Parts: sequence; C-alpha cells; structure tokens
Amino acid sequence: MNRWGKGLLIAALVGVVGMAFRVSWNALKDVATATGADETAATLYPFVVDGLMALALVATLVLTGDARRFALRVLAAYTLASLVLNYVHGLVPELHDEVVDWGRLADWDPANWALVLLATSLPVGSIYFGSDLVAKVLHHRPIEHPATTPNQDQSAETYVNRSTADLGVSAPAPITPTLAPAELEAAPAVSLVKPTDRVPAGAVAAESTRPRRATGRIPEAARSSRPTRTADQLLTEARKATVGWTDRELTAEGIRKAVRTSPAKARVLRETLRAEREQKDRVLRAEREQSAGTAEAAA
Repeated sequence: MNRWGKGLLIAALVGVVGMAFRVSWNALKDVATATGADETAATLYPFVVDGLMALALVATLVLTGDARRFALRVLAAYTLASLVLNYVHGLVPELHDEVVDWGRLADWDPANWALVLLATSLPVGSIYFGSDLVAKVLHHRPIEHPATTPNQDQSAETYVNRSTADLGVSAPAPITPTLAPAELEAAPAVSLVKPTDRVPAGAVAAESTRPRRATGRIPEAARSSRPTRTADQLLTEARKATVGWTDRELTAEGIRKAVRTSPAKARVLRETLRAEREQKDRVLRAEREQSAGTAEAAA
C-alpha cells in the first residue's frame, strides 16, 4: 500500500472512531448524570472511559512482554465497562430524561449497586491505570538490532580473507645473504608458550622475537669492540677448530661454541664442512681406485 492509501485508511479510521465516540458519549454522559455528576463532570466522563481505551490501545502497540499484556487487560476491562454502561443506557428509558432519579440505574437493588459501583469506580481506575501505562511507555526501551548493510558484510568478509601480507603492519625488507643459497639462515623459531607476568626465580629471560623500535643511532662507545667477521673468516676458523673432529662430533652446537657465533650461522658452517668432507672422501676413493688399477696393470 502506498502513502496515499495509508493516509486514506488512517483518515477513515479516525472518522469511524470519532463517530463511535460521539454515540458512546451520549450514553456515558447520561449515566454519569444519574450517578450524581454535575454538568461539567458528566460532559468529561466519556473522555475518562473511552479516552483511556484509546490510551491503552496505543500502549499495547508500543509495549512488549508483560507490560503489553497488562495494557491489553486494561483495554479489555474498560471496553467491557463501556459496553455495559451503554447497554444499561439503552434498557433504562429514564436515563434519557432531563430529570433523573439519582442513584437508580436498575430496578433490582443488587444490580443497581453493582452498576453504580462500576460507573463511579471508572474515573478512579482511569487515574491509576492511565498513569501506570504512561510510565511504562516512557520507561520502555525497545530492543535495537544493528542494521547490517551489504557493504559492511563485504568489508568484514574481505578482512577475514586477507592474508598476513596485506595487513597494516608491513613485513621487514628481505636481507640479501652474502653466503651461497645452501647457506641461507633459517628463520628463528617462534615460541608457542604463553608469556606470564611473573618470571620464576633462576629462569633466564628468553630473547624476544618481536621487532624493536629504532631508538636512534648507537653511540660509538656502546658498540662492541670485536670486529664483524665475514663468512669466509668464520669458515676458516671453523675448519681449524674441527680438524680432528669426527663426523658425529661435527654438530651445529659444537661449532657455535668453538667459533662463538649464532646458531643460524653455526648450522650453515656445519653443512659447509660436511659437504667439504664428503667431497674430500670422494677424491680419496677415486685416487685409491686409480692406484689399485695401476697396480693390477703392472702385475
């Protein structure tokens, strides 16, 4: 339904409700007069009953849960009370006259007492129930569901599917090695142990794998006095230190302690020395085979 159709439907509803209120207004006014209300009070009496019905209907549309059920009960009770009073107005012709016997809404005394109690209690009930409904509406907090747009879903999915290379923190530039491709340093292992706030007594603090922020140029006095050794110098020192070592003793940890270098460089030196020993063994075997062949030919 378009906006024009909705507006026409609401206008028709307002017209029907207004005419129905006018019809009920006449009956309720006469009942109020019969119960002892003056002219002003009798004129306002229909607004007390039918007006609270409209208020309860609006509260029913706004509230939820127990508060909504309470508003429905109030709406049903006042609708039934208005219906009873309109019904009594149609059954008692004396209520239509200007001179009314006050306090008589029925010939049977118990029914008359019940109807007078009903008519006189509706204004007090309107004060209580109307105030309660307004308080519930003012303190009502509707449940708001966050609206998700296609762009938000797409951006969230894109963020999940991004690789680590696309994140905001850029990776450090690759370092060009000075050694052979077979001597490239292995990446440092990342510890999977969750760090704790307290360090046990006697424990040695492990080297952090997180990159440190540059704090400026290191002073000359704070730099190490030991010169930086090249790959060839390290290899020469490793050859001298491992001359008498067996293949089983030729380990990365032993080389690291012997030449005082990093574990990564020690592994590279170990592979290089093992390759040299294998090459030397192949040359020696070839020479032995050649000597054996020459001896056989001479024999």
